[in-house]
Amino acid sequence: MILDPCCGSKMFWFDKDNGDVVFGDIRRESHTLCDGRALEICPDVQMDFTALPFAANTFSMVVFDPPHLVNVGKNSWMAKKYGRLDKATWRRTLAAGFSECFRVLQPGGTLIFKWNEDQILVSDVVSLTEYKPLFGHKSGKNSRTHWICFLKTAPSVLPFFAAEMFAVSREELDGVA
Repeated sequence: MILDPCCGSKMFWFDKDNGDVVFGDIRRESHTLCDGRALEICPDVQMDFTALPFAANTFSMVVFDPPHLVNVGKNSWMAKKYGRLDKATWRRTLAAGFSECFRVLQPGGTLIFKWNEDQILVSDVVSLTEYKPLFGHKSGKNSRTHWICFLKTAPSVLPFFAAEMFAVSREELDGVA
């Protein structure tokens, strides 16, 4: 199963009703944008991404696309479309969000993180989690939207015998190719 805990209007999903995805958002609302388009935020489960209602290690993938705006009017179309963060607490909010997303992600699972750094640099945001990104891609106008992939690795402190069990030598890897 896949979790999208801040799905908004599911803008980047090809299949907005994908049965393999649990779509979540703190909001459930409908709006008419300034250009007349309808904006529907209709998650499967209403949830706060800083306190997810799931057991640890539930999902094989989490897609984390939290609000990225702090300088936006509360009732602006940008806030309605993308959500908004509080200027005073955005670091704490995003750190809690990363923590929760990794908590519900299975070991060996993938977290896809999407961030637009129009107002907050992506480097400031990824520093809020202990996990290090594997790779990423910039996209969008002026390449300010980042798609970043994380892997939930096993805890760094393993018993000695467990670390030996998972060790692979360079020779073993070269023989696989």
